[in-house]
Amino acid sequence: MRRRIIAGNWKMNKTIPEALELVRELRLGLKDCANVEVVVCPPFTTLSIVGQEIEGTAMSLGAQNVFWEEKGAYTGEISPHMLRDAHCRYVIIGHSERRHIFRETDEQVNRKIRAALGAELTPIVCVGERLEERQANKTFEVISGQLRGGFASLQSAEMQRIVIAYEPVWAIGTGQNATPAQAQEVHAFIRNWLVKAFDKDTGAAMRIQYGGSVTAENSAALIGQPDVDGALVGGASLKAESFLKIVQAAAC
Repeated sequence: MRRRIIAGNWKMNKTIPEALELVRELRLGLKDCANVEVVVCPPFTTLSIVGQEIEGTAMSLGAQNVFWEEKGAYTGEISPHMLRDAHCRYVIIGHSERRHIFRETDEQVNRKIRAALGAELTPIVCVGERLEERQANKTFEVISGQLRGGFASLQSAEMQRIVIAYEPVWAIGTGQNATPAQAQEVHAFIRNWLVKAFDKDTGAAMRIQYGGSVTAENSAALIGQPDVDGALVGGASLKAESFLKIVQAAAC
């Protein structure tokens, strides 16, 4: 059985004192949630201190982005080995905000995935369609293209070290979310794509999260779908109470 995974993407939020306050609250509330993997992804400025604070707890540390080179003249970037040095185990790659605001391509996503795997980081790779693409019935076309480009030339063993997050772009930060049936439909499509592109074992083993206005109120119905293995949580991860409720929903 696939172990569920709940990841909190804090985006560009939380100063160092605020980050410490949040993870200390989470640490107290997560003592009885050993059967769910919990990841927090704070901004770069708080990674190291948060990593130290959660060491030995039920939480793992993740970053929100990474560059594909180990070092060099790349102003403003951060390497996979720097993330490992800051105690990271996970890294989000290809988030819709990176794709659409910063124009990241599938090829760049692929290079980042390869670099992360090379540094023994677990990539959380995001895919998803825009509203106009869904309305034009292009959801599966868009997602299959992102999967092909992002996972180009990867092998089955590498794939099984990756988490996929389906985030319909029209549902991120809008207060809208895909219905449980809509989420399940796309997650099942992704899993079937993995079976065809790699093999049955890969499709069965890989964890696929849902992301897009996940809240304490809707998380149980979403995570309860057979192909939804957890959630990539945005705004609701910034408060301990709501994030803990989502983790609890995954634990049930």
